[in-house]
Amino acid sequence: MLFNPEQAHDGMAHDKSGIDYVMLYIDPQLLLEVNGNKDLVRFSTPIVYDQILEQKILSLSKAILSGKDEAFCSELLVSLTDRLIRTNLSLNYKKDNALMKKAKNLIHTNLENVLRLDEICNELNLSKFKFIRYFKTHTGISPYQYFLNCKIERAKQLIEKNRDIYSAV
Repeated sequence: MLFNPEQAHDGMAHDKSGIDYVMLYIDPQLLLEVNGNKDLVRFSTPIVYDQILEQKILSLSKAILSGKDEAFCSELLVSLTDRLIRTNLSLNYKKDNALMKKAKNLIHTNLENVLRLDEICNELNLSKFKFIRYFKTHTGISPYQYFLNCKIERAKQLIEKNRDIYSAV
């Protein structure tokens, strides 16, 4: 179920016998930030039949509950929000190679650490959510996936160079 911001909900299931569920509350201000400060999302009709949206909500809920990286959870939130608002990015952002090159360099120079989107976004002067959209538009993958791919490539190079798996670990 999705509720508009002004709708009241006590967080309890109607029938308390055997129903278990997780509630994902996205603060309207955070939704506005992710949404690029556009209007709040409103639901004019039930969306229970949107299986893609259902999967995006479940993925974000599971990631939060299992303590996944903040960068990964942010990317799932952007993906969920994009499904809600059907965002179309301008093609101008695909052409901004200098910005993406700088972002990739920042990721490459910090592979030994956890991906810190806030630091990269401060350096690029972009909001975290705008950066995730731009990066995915430009590269076809999310910053987190790019980070993981780079870590795997570095590990492969170390294994090939040193012929030692432990050096890659």
